[in-house]
Amino acid sequence: MTAYQALVLSLPKRNSTVRMRVWRALKDTGCGVLRDGVYLLPAASTRATALADVESDIRSEGGFAMAVEMNLKSGAQAEHVRKLFDRSADYGELVDRINTAKAALQRLGLRRAQTQAQRLRRSFEKISESDFFPGPAKSQAEEALSSLAARMGELYSGGEPRASKKRLRRLDAADYRNRLWVTRSKPWVDRLASAWLIKRFIDPAAQFTWIDRPRERPRKAVGFDFDGAEFTHSGSRVTFEVLLASFGLDHDPALAAISAAVHFLDVGGIPVADARGLETVLRGARQKAHGDDELLSEAMRIFDFFYSAYGKEPSAPT
Repeated sequence: MTAYQALVLSLPKRNSTVRMRVWRALKDTGCGVLRDGVYLLPAASTRATALADVESDIRSEGGFAMAVEMNLKSGAQAEHVRKLFDRSADYGELVDRINTAKAALQRLGLRRAQTQAQRLRRSFEKISESDFFPGPAKSQAEEALSSLAARMGELYSGGEPRASKKRLRRLDAADYRNRLWVTRSKPWVDRLASAWLIKRFIDPAAQFTWIDRPRERPRKAVGFDFDGAEFTHSGSRVTFEVLLASFGLDHDPALAAISAAVHFLDVGGIPVADARGLETVLRGARQKAHGDDELLSEAMRIFDFFYSAYGKEPSAPT
């Protein structure tokens, strides 16, 4: 179980300069706030030694400060304390900035785009330095930075194909028309969203079939969201995100908004305001539907509504 270094303090009430200086120092270390006047850092962190400097500063100004070791006694306590270091919201704000920059790349020009990308990379590194328990949110931010770099490459590298650490290839939707698509039965958020994306933006004539095991896949069918499928999870991307990237749909802000919700509901990571609403509506559709085909039919309407709410109407690929 993780051990923690704690700083218990009481600051001089009338010295606002000291209070601000101490607050900034504690914030820079990435401390978790257990309660007013009690700040924590994982003992193994290189930043834990900074608490001694803060302690000394407070004492020199006439305040009270005491650094102590804290050993937690239960898993519930450990879970509570770990939540104090959750950086998901910080990564979420960063991803919003990255997506805004990505949408503006064409009008920024190469030099300004490079400057913006460098600033965003530095912001990511700053958050990472105090992310003592990294999880899916950090991976999402890394993917967003990679996507920004790939888009810059497309715009400013003379037409060279974009690189992908996940070996995703840019595909032509025309090669995937009038196909049979197959995925696992009892579909949920990622598979339902992926089927909607396929039908609305990749293959308007798509037919879907549902299987219980990968070996049941029909010959020549295009598989998605199961082990060995042509389109499935890659790195931190869920299947919906893989389809977006593969068919060059990841520059559509409305699809990006849906993608963020699908990612959060499928594998966690950066919280998304609309995600729980989407999940609730889909759960209602699942309870009402008689079979997977009927569920998909209802889900198609739901995702159409979400896409429309984000500012666009779905249209068939040209």
